[in-house]
Amino acid sequence: MKVQGWLFLLCGLFFAGVTVAYWFWTKAATGVGEPVGTTALAISVGFAFMIGYYLMFTARRIGAQPEDNKQADISDGAGEIGFFSPSSWWPLFVCLAAAFTFAGFVIGLWMFIMGVFLVIMAMIGFVFQYYRGHFSH
Repeated sequence: MKVQGWLFLLCGLFFAGVTVAYWFWTKAATGVGEPVGTTALAISVGFAFMIGYYLMFTARRIGAQPEDNKQADISDGAGEIGFFSPSSWWPLFVCLAAAFTFAGFVIGLWMFIMGVFLVIMAMIGFVFQYYRGHFSH
């Protein structure tokens, strides 16, 4: 995981350089720096650093992985990776509820409040989907 962490951290540094260059370039062209593109690039810097930090922190916590060893074989990474849901409709419901909430933010407070309630209910269903029914343990 350290390789992936370093990759994201280096991408963050690249995005930081591009952000500064973009800001100077648009400031020279227009007299005022272009705020939308600069903000989007700055957010990409933050996201890259956030993911890189998380991967480095996780790599330090769980120890060396097969992908960190340059002499490792493909078979070294074999085995159980984790649990993956066989079929779940809850991500669809969470996304629909979030879209309803964001539309409510534009349309009106009543729709936004109803959307927040729907998002909370969908998240509860998503988190607790394996506590009842066919796939409960």
